[in-house]
Amino acid sequence: MRYERKYKIERLSLPLVHQSIRLHPAGFRKIFPDRQVNNIYFDTTDYNTYKDNVMGIAERRKFRIRWYGKNLELISNPHFEIKIKNNQLGDKLIHQLKDFTIDDLDFITNKIQTLSNTFKPLHPTLFNSYHRSYFGTPDKKFRITIDSQMSYHSMRNHNIKTDRIKDEEIVLELKYDQNLDAQTDRITQYFPFRLTKSSKYVTGMEMTL
Repeated sequence: MRYERKYKIERLSLPLVHQSIRLHPAGFRKIFPDRQVNNIYFDTTDYNTYKDNVMGIAERRKFRIRWYGKNLELISNPHFEIKIKNNQLGDKLIHQLKDFTIDDLDFITNKIQTLSNTFKPLHPTLFNSYHRSYFGTPDKKFRITIDSQMSYHSMRNHNIKTDRIKDEEIVLELKYDQNLDAQTDRITQYFPFRLTKSSKYVTGMEMTL
């Protein structure tokens, strides 16, 4: 498992956030081209996943389909991910899915139910997308993602191309293997950000309910 420490940034512009990472003494540099990340989240009819997160349950799971790019009509090269959290430690199980369109979502939901191995039925609850930038240290021990241009849409309406709610927040996430936790001070002491709890799923649910 790895640590995933999140920083919700509200008072700095995106260029200043990027600049602070590029000037970091650890030597963070771009490691992957920027891209749009898209997710469809799944939950039980009682919203157990949402409630577990809000209540701060240490051990919990989150279910989502993820794909990349701006095409929201043909969902290309999607993955079903089971995100496993234990406090700030995280891991995920990834299952490759076939390409599909949003009209196929009922069929895909049945597939998700089989892969999730949950007793309670899952159904799509939220769509979100954002712009992601990737940075890493030269020794490849620490990675940072910066997410901006957030948008959310309730899956009560499957038309994910329209009527999305936008959010101007920026979320920075520091990721590293759990055996490196003793070394994080050399990274975090130079952050002009405050460590916080941040869940895009919770944010989106509360904005769209």
